[in-house]
Amino acid sequence: MNADSSLHQRRRPLTEPELDAIPWLRLLKPEERQRAVDDLRISEAQIGEFVCRMGRPVTYWFGVVDGLLKMSTENAEGQTMTFTGVPPGGWFGEGTALKREVYRYHIQPLRKSLVAGLHVDTFHWLLDHSIGFNRFVMNQLNERLGQFIAMREIDRLNNPDIRVARSLASLFNPALYPGVGEVLRITQQELAYLVGLSRQRVNEALTTLAEQGSIRVEYGGLRILDLPALRSQVLKS
Repeated sequence: MNADSSLHQRRRPLTEPELDAIPWLRLLKPEERQRAVDDLRISEAQIGEFVCRMGRPVTYWFGVVDGLLKMSTENAEGQTMTFTGVPPGGWFGEGTALKREVYRYHIQPLRKSLVAGLHVDTFHWLLDHSIGFNRFVMNQLNERLGQFIAMREIDRLNNPDIRVARSLASLFNPALYPGVGEVLRITQQELAYLVGLSRQRVNEALTTLAEQGSIRVEYGGLRILDLPALRSQVLKS
């Protein structure tokens, strides 16, 4: 994998439950699915390990089977900017894999996470042979474009409540992150890292959203009660 060497050394084949958690496998024909399953590998990534590093050439297309990753970059002064989080079910880096470029961002776990990888050569083989896979990747690219446009808007928001609401809405995108469902397993500190606010301020924003009936704070995560309402509130900003 294009990751820390220790992460690469710990890779193994996926179990059946882990394969069932990969959304695009069910779109493949038997021969295509077998080719993908034979190539897929998974590793348990520890907090702070690099799954992807800026400037490294792409060798795998990655997805989160369990856990939470963050996508970030840093400037020449060493300042870090976090773009987004990647919760369960999310696959990322298809644009980089398509062009066989170097990564323009870091990917690191915010908690211990199971990360699967498909070699870039198999990724391109599926593009050449599978209509279902092509449709999945096209949809990913379309959804990703909308996500990054929304992220640019988030950067310009001064209202912390709206920043948290919009960031939560993006993490509950069923097309990009089908493994999340109605409950996102995330701590307030992890959400603070992704949003770029203090834990205390995130707590206040979550309290406001809960009072409005959009979410419910549960042990170890957040339950979405009314996603359309959460999104419409965001649009009013």
